[in-house]
Amino acid sequence: MQKDELILLVKQMCDNLVDLINENDDAPKAKVVSYMHESAHIIAETEDDPTSISNAKLYFENVYQEIANQSLLSYGTTNDRFEELAEMQKKTLLECSHSQIDLPAITEKFSEIQAHMSDEIKKANDAILTLTRQIRTLEAKTNLDPLTKVLNRRALMSNLKAICNMPIADNLLHVLILDIDDFKQINDRYGHIAGDKILIFIANILRKTLREGDKIFRYGGEEFVIILNRIDDSQCFSISTRLLELVRNNQLIYQGQSLNVTVSIGATKIKTGDTPDSLIDRADKALYQAKKSGKNQLLTEI
Repeated sequence: MQKDELILLVKQMCDNLVDLINENDDAPKAKVVSYMHESAHIIAETEDDPTSISNAKLYFENVYQEIANQSLLSYGTTNDRFEELAEMQKKTLLECSHSQIDLPAITEKFSEIQAHMSDEIKKANDAILTLTRQIRTLEAKTNLDPLTKVLNRRALMSNLKAICNMPIADNLLHVLILDIDDFKQINDRYGHIAGDKILIFIANILRKTLREGDKIFRYGGEEFVIILNRIDDSQCFSISTRLLELVRNNQLIYQGQSLNVTVSIGATKIKTGDTPDSLIDRADKALYQAKKSGKNQLLTEI
């Protein structure tokens, strides 16, 4: 039997006990005590049943964030139900205060249930805190590209979706796609380790150059996407040109050799009615023209 089913059973037991006392002014003490013994015994056995805590851990091991969030919601509901039970216990004690039964005996049995409920509530709250921390850690890990340590494509699409759903003025946000020129030839000549170091080299230049409010994403392969926030067209051009110059004028030393790298950039800006796909598509078309026109330059459809 699952925990939720046990919770419902305990609630029903309390309801039945209240009905028993209300319907019988001279309810036999032995019958009530027996009923409470049985209730306490069933509740105590809850610890031996599988709980949603172990399920939540399993979900995290399989990296299913959505299921983990559902587990948090389940624990919040469990906590609320236990508190309802605690209130029901108080109400029952008050109703029994004027009846011809042994109130201390009833109080003792209810105290057993109360102690167990308090323990379960603490476990639920501890689980909520642990799961919340795990979700934050998991989200941080799954949003970062493991090589360059910038945000990944998954994070890009999530950010663009949120941006497109906001009422943003047309000139406030620009999107750049930056592609490393002749990256395949570099990999073929120097090897994939050199290629990885170039990707890290480019990511570091972007991090050091761009503002704190701008965001950098590795889009895939040798491509990066940059979201420039709150700038006009001339500022977008100025920033993009500076990036071209910094990459062009800095050299990466690999195994004693100086590697010269250049990049091409395609730029666009957000427009009313844009979607993540339409933004990326326009920037990508501009990048294609930059490549076609000789590389190592910026082209924009603005």
